[in-house]
Formats: sequence, C-alpha cells, structure tokens
Amino acid sequence: MTDTPSSQNERRQAEADIVSRHLPSGYTAEPDAVSTAPNNASASAPILPSSAEEPQDSLTLQGGDIHREIFKIGARARLPARAATFANPNLRRSSTFGPYRNDITPSDQLAPGGFRRQFLQRQQRRFNSVTSPVTRNFVSFLDLYGSFAGEDLAESEDESALDSADEEAESQAGETRPLLGRRKSSRRAEKLGEATTLKSFFTLLKAFIGTGIMFLPKAFRNGGILFSSITLVTVSLISCLCFHLLLLCRQRYGGGYGELGAAIGGPKLRALILGSITISQIGFVCAGIIFTAENLASFLDAVTSSPTAPLSGKALIAIQLVVLIPLALIRNISKLGPAALLADVFILFGLIYIWYYDIATLASKGLHPTVELFNPRDFTLTIGSAIFTFEGIGLILPIQSSMAQPEKFSRLLYVVMIIITIIFTSIGALCYATFGDKTRVEIISNFPQSSKLVNAVQFLYSMAVLVGTPVQLFPAARIIETSLFGERASGKRSSATKWKKNAFRAAITVLCGLIAILGASDLDKFVALIGSFACVPLVYIYPALLHFKGVAESRWTKIGDALLMVVGLGAMVYTTVITVSRWIDG
Repeated sequence: MTDTPSSQNERRQAEADIVSRHLPSGYTAEPDAVSTAPNNASASAPILPSSAEEPQDSLTLQGGDIHREIFKIGARARLPARAATFANPNLRRSSTFGPYRNDITPSDQLAPGGFRRQFLQRQQRRFNSVTSPVTRNFVSFLDLYGSFAGEDLAESEDESALDSADEEAESQAGETRPLLGRRKSSRRAEKLGEATTLKSFFTLLKAFIGTGIMFLPKAFRNGGILFSSITLVTVSLISCLCFHLLLLCRQRYGGGYGELGAAIGGPKLRALILGSITISQIGFVCAGIIFTAENLASFLDAVTSSPTAPLSGKALIAIQLVVLIPLALIRNISKLGPAALLADVFILFGLIYIWYYDIATLASKGLHPTVELFNPRDFTLTIGSAIFTFEGIGLILPIQSSMAQPEKFSRLLYVVMIIITIIFTSIGALCYATFGDKTRVEIISNFPQSSKLVNAVQFLYSMAVLVGTPVQLFPAARIIETSLFGERASGKRSSATKWKKNAFRAAITVLCGLIAILGASDLDKFVALIGSFACVPLVYIYPALLHFKGVAESRWTKIGDALLMVVGLGAMVYTTVITVSRWIDG
C-alpha cells in the first residue's frame, strides 16, 4: 500500500530534523537567507550567528557550494510536495517524441534582437491561431522536404551557420575558445514543434493535393465512374490504416521512416525504404515534366495560328531542363518557397475553374452519353493512378513532428483524408461525366481552347507543375547524393566536391528528362506504373512490415499485418504486370 501525501511529508520532515542536528546552527538554504557573512569572519573558522540573528546562507560557509545539497534537505521539507522539485521553468517538452529543450537556442540568443523576438513569439502564441495567416510561414512547408519521410535530408552544403561558428571559434584565443566546435548548424538542429492544429491542417492539404489530382479524370475513364469512385474511397481507407500503423511505430521507436526501418529491420530495410522513396520521387518528377510538356503543347497550339504544333513534346521537355537544372542546384530548399507558393495558388485557381465549368456543363447538357460504370479492359490503370494520387506518406512524419500537440495528429489526419477523398473523387467524376470517352490525360485540354481564361489556366497550371518539380526532386537527389558523397562531404570546404555534386544534380535532372521522353507517349500508364511499383510498397507494405516486426503483439494483429502485406504485394505485382503489358500492346 502506497504512502499517503501526509505520511510522506511527515517522513520527509523527520529526515530533515535528523540531518539538521549535525549541521551548523543558523545556516540554511532558504531563498530569503542573508548571503553576506559577518565582517569579522575568518577564513579558517566562520563565526556562527546566534539564534536571534537572521539565518545566514549556507554558501557563506567554507565549501558551502559542496555541501549545499545537505542544507537543501531542510528547505525541501518545508515546501509543498509539488514545489519541492527544483525545476527550470524555461524548459518544456515540445512533443511526445523529443527531449526537453530550451525555448530559445543559444544561436537565437546571440542574434541581434533575439530576446525581443522570442518575447514577441511567446506573446503571439497567446492569441487564437485563427487570427494568424496560415501562409505567413509558407517557407516552413518547404523545410518539411528537408526532413522528408522524417529523415534528416538537410543539405550538408547549407553550412553558413557552421562555417561562421568555426571562423568565430578560430578567432577566439585563450580560455574563451570552445574546446569542441559546433558539429551541426543551427538549421539542422531539431526545431521546436510549434505548429498549431489549424496550420497543420492546411499543411496536410498542401502535402496531398498536387499534380496527381490532374491525372484522375483519365483514371476515371480507364476504370468507369462507379468503379473508380469505389477505388478512391477504398485506397483512402487503406492508406489511413497504413498511416496509423506507421505512426504507432514512430510512437514507440521515434525517428524517420528510414530510421524506423533501421531500428526494426536493420540497415537493409532502411536502404529498401529509402530506395522506394527515391524511385517514387523521381517518378513524380518525370510525370510532372510530361504533364507540363503536354499542357504547354496544347496551350501553344491554341494561341498560335500555325496548323502544326510550334514545338514538339521532346523539345518542350528539353526546354524545361534548361529551367530545372539551375533550380536543382539550389542547396537551401527554403529558397524555393516563393515559387512553390505561386504553384499552389495556380493549382487552386485551376481546380476552382474545373469545378465551375463541369458543374455548369452538367447542369445544362447532362451526363455524357459515353460514360461507363465499369471498364473491364483498363480498370487496373485506375488502381495505380489512385495510389499515385494518395501518396503523401513522405510528409506525414515531419508534419507530426512540427506540431505543438502531436497527440492530436491522428484525428487531424483522418479529417484531412476525408476532405481530400471528396475533392479527388469530385474532380475525377465531374470531369469524366462531362467529357466521357473524350477525357484526356491533360484534362485542361478538354476545355474550350478558344477561351482566353482556359488558355490562362492551362499556362498557369503548367508553370505551377514546373516550379514545383525541383521540390519533388530534392529528397531523391539528397538520398542518392548522401550515399555517393557521404553525409559530411561539403562543397563549402572543397571546390571539387561542390562541382561533383553540381554535376550529379544536373545529371539526375537530365535522366528525369530522358525518362519523361520515353514515357510521354502514355502518361496515364506511366503514372499507373509509378503508383503500382514504387508507391504501393511505401504506403501499404513497409508500414505493415514495420508494425508486424516492431509493435504487434497479439496474434490477430500480426495476422492483420501479414494480410495487408500479402494484399499489397499481390496488388503491386498484378497492377505492375498488367500496366506494362497494356503499355506494350499500345
């Protein structure tokens, strides 16, 4: 039977009384004790104050700092139980996945106006988050790609803080010079999770709604309106389950996606996970390049009077590489923030127009006569495209880490999944119901090409996909780059290393362009292939495997994980084989 609080207090007071009998009288560790010793106190034998005098601070005794804790026993005994813990009020836990950290880092304190900035940030947290613009810190959304899938992919060459710290240390002399230099820049240090639930909500929407939504109308044509709708809902539900399994693994082991693989399955599983991430991101980049080329071709065909296309698809892909290679050389991903924000605005504008036109057309003309409920010939392409569209698992873990209250993330994720499922299904179903068997992969080409508004939407959406491509390429480039050059290889310190990395990034961008040229003939099949081969393992197989080996304890839980792995593996093999065969058959 546990002791009651009163008995604990009595025992603590009894222990303090025993200790106090052996201590010099008149000295204490109380906060209000007099800290100045009598003037005639000698170094060898301090004069003890009488009982009538005010108690002296025990630090005035010889060796007072050494036996300070002994005097604190009595002070603690007279404090309430809750106040008896000597804690630093400036420490707090930012999340359930990290240790206690200072509210302001030393580098922030040394920055001009650092304390004032911290005070303003604390004051701002007192207000409702609804009063703050959600996109005020949009660049922080780009930082999530620096920790894609929870991995530390922060660019090693972004070492301005590291280099300045080293130079400062070298300029210091004597005892003021630190014994050990700073090993990590302030940017790579773990950041304090401060994102509100509202901001995390919109960040999740940004993570899921991208270029994949534009491939859904053709996916609905391939599968039929009823089958495709059921497929999207089913994929959404299974994705939610797999996200939940991954979060459970993260709750127990911590770390990113690859780190979970290393902790549970060893380095081979980590390499497998990072390999799938790389393939999927390269696939997204290639699909975006093809989509941009086809939309630009339709735009040029609409706005020029030439009877033939002014530029071929291959030429437009080559032109994109001229823009993408310099952007791929950017080391600090946050510098892509303005471009990515502009891309989101263009995508939102395009979606609003698509909804408006489809609803207005269906209200006046009704359902297109060629609409099918189920297409038995091409339905497998719908499965791969749906998985491609819902593949946002890479940003799940970093978004959770950025939250001030990560325990609310699961519920927030389910709400977002419901919303994006409605958005995806409505875009695909409305476009297919409007255009029927004439639905094209670049869906904007189905809209009246004589309309200047349509031409503007077509061009802006193409630019949105183009400027968002380097952001998609960043995780894949960093993963491969780290394996080739090592984590600590810095172009800041070696010009040879810098130009090797530049050559590598240019080469991988050109490789994406070559793959895009090969897949440009059938974009919908290319998207389905990426979804089937690369995205299925990331979303459905690896989370179930990690949960099976590292978290699951009951027999039924392990059976469920095994079943999910078998279904995922079967779906990956079947849809990949069928997609490749359909591509070969033409």
